[in-house]
Amino acid sequence: MSGAVSIRHAGPADLDFVVELVNHEEVEPFLGLRRARDRTSIRAEIERTQAEPDAFGRLIIEADGERAGLLGYKCVNPIHRIAEIEALAVHPDFRGRGIAGEAVRLLQRLLIFELGYHRLELECYSFNERAIRHAERAGFIREGVKRKAYWRHGEWVDGVFFGLVADDVGG
Repeated sequence: MSGAVSIRHAGPADLDFVVELVNHEEVEPFLGLRRARDRTSIRAEIERTQAEPDAFGRLIIEADGERAGLLGYKCVNPIHRIAEIEALAVHPDFRGRGIAGEAVRLLQRLLIFELGYHRLELECYSFNERAIRHAERAGFIREGVKRKAYWRHGEWVDGVFFGLVADDVGG
């Protein structure tokens, strides 16, 4: 990995970047169908990030101070302190540099050590081999498969589930 990677909560000035990224022809096929893609929905997510940063976040990934991607999380169970990681997208110009891995490790530390979550979860399409390799490299444990759960690209595809608990992340 070359260069410094950081994450920060998205703000209004990031709206155009996020809209372009999630609609990019090399990014969109790998995002969930329920992912916000239009300006109004993305603006609402950014506003929610600003209002509820402990429970919901859209974060900008920066590499050497330049916007390189997007990362998200949401609280799925406040009693048991479980958050779901979602919306990971790295602009194609920044792929292959280890940026996504470093960004997810930073997010793990934010969610566990700063926000107090105990468990982190993520799911990806089974055809997204890059995301599966990324999750495993980032320390997530493959916990299961939701068979033929999603209609994507003209066929039913599996969802692959991963989990990570606070004990898995070094302090």
